[in-house]
Amino acid sequence: MNRIEKSQEKYKQLFGNTVPGAYATDPEFQDILSRFIFGEVFYQGSLNNKMRELITLVVLTVNQTLPQLNAHVHAALNVGLTPVEIKEAIYQCAPYLGFPKTLNAIQEINEVFKARNIALPLESQKQVEEEDRFDKGLAVQIEIFGDVIQKMWEGTQSNQQHIQDYLSSFCFGDFYTRGGLDLKTRELLTLCIISALGGAEGQVKAHVHGSTNVGLNKETLIAAITHCLPYMGFPRTLNALASINELLSDN
Repeated sequence: MNRIEKSQEKYKQLFGNTVPGAYATDPEFQDILSRFIFGEVFYQGSLNNKMRELITLVVLTVNQTLPQLNAHVHAALNVGLTPVEIKEAIYQCAPYLGFPKTLNAIQEINEVFKARNIALPLESQKQVEEEDRFDKGLAVQIEIFGDVIQKMWEGTQSNQQHIQDYLSSFCFGDFYTRGGLDLKTRELLTLCIISALGGAEGQVKAHVHGSTNVGLNKETLIAAITHCLPYMGFPRTLNALASINELLSDN
């Protein structure tokens, strides 16, 4: 198939027989968009449709492009993602975007779920309690980043120690420990979230290391960042790829 045929097939898998509204006003732009995203990018690398839609959802959440997020929640359900997987991907954004933007995305997702007769709230994925969220979060941090966590704690000034506490208990305890998505998926989504933010290359590099520590390889990271390209643009894509290439060899 050529890329036009591929884009038509992929679009139907994701969105059914709907026709993009832009064809009524901007058909040439819509052709460029559809043929590039659905005829090229969706076929680059070995990621499956489910992972691609999870990545799309978190990058759209970073960008706060809520109409497109709404459409891709439908697509995510159409390719077989569960409501829990979708919701957990968005929850994973909170430590990096903050609560207001994450809540905006949650509201959009809930509207789709209601329209599709998905009962809310979803089943709980919580796996920590008040007394162990710090310890369980720290354990996940160490699993992802290794010995650097101890060095980070030792190098932190006393008047900023609370930030390290928050990282362990909130970012990793409250979110990374949750069910619904495995650790590899959460770490790959985090890499995409931070890459889409821009200006966070230090954290991108840290999560490139973290991704490899949990078993992801360079080709998977490249495929994930490539999939982000239509949604976050070339500058942030190239910056993320530069971080990957700086830290990982091709072997």
